[in-house]
Amino acid sequence: MNSLIFKGVRAVLFDLDGTLIDSAPDLGAAADEMRLRRGLASKPLAEYRPHVGSGARGMLHVAFGMDAQHSNYEHYREEFFLLYEGCLTQRTRAFDEVDQLVASLLERRLLWGVVTNKAQRFALPITQSMGLFESASAVICGDTTPHAKPHPAPLLEAARRLSLLPTQCVYVGDDERDIRAGQAAGMKTVAARYGYLGAGADVATWGADAEVSSPLEVLQLLETS
Repeated sequence: MNSLIFKGVRAVLFDLDGTLIDSAPDLGAAADEMRLRRGLASKPLAEYRPHVGSGARGMLHVAFGMDAQHSNYEHYREEFFLLYEGCLTQRTRAFDEVDQLVASLLERRLLWGVVTNKAQRFALPITQSMGLFESASAVICGDTTPHAKPHPAPLLEAARRLSLLPTQCVYVGDDERDIRAGQAAGMKTVAARYGYLGAGADVATWGADAEVSSPLEVLQLLETS
């Protein structure tokens, strides 16, 4: 855990999947249903989980060894989207400590929000179904702005909606593109080591300002007034 303290922070922004919520069970279930429909054996969630950060591409890679250049990729991806749309709130839960983290941020009168690459089609039903997100000041999705992370546009839009400077915000995420986006936006960045990280990820090379091993450790990085 870092001894670093971020000063002058007015808001903490978070990636969604792998940072605030564990959506791997629903994502994996949708991909696995595609295997079952084709007479293939089920795969364990543990095989899907490391690839959740790559979305449909990652799930189809695990389920079928398929990449985006495959001739059937677009068809399979839309089938995956439809299946996922039908189950995306069934098993998805907030990670342990996330509710307590949000409550503590609110007690400190800090704003918080979400910046995810997940499309509104999926992100909004999830966040609207969970009471946790009722206090979020912004939910920026992958298609809210013309660019997705690692482009800084979504993070800059979040800061704009919060009426804050990017330098007054911290961004927490479990993927290298989260850290790159935060840096490009001029925010302090925190790598969530408890998240999905991605297969073979070396968090130490991401260049984040800090790393945390659990959600509540984020609080230790914030100056108390």
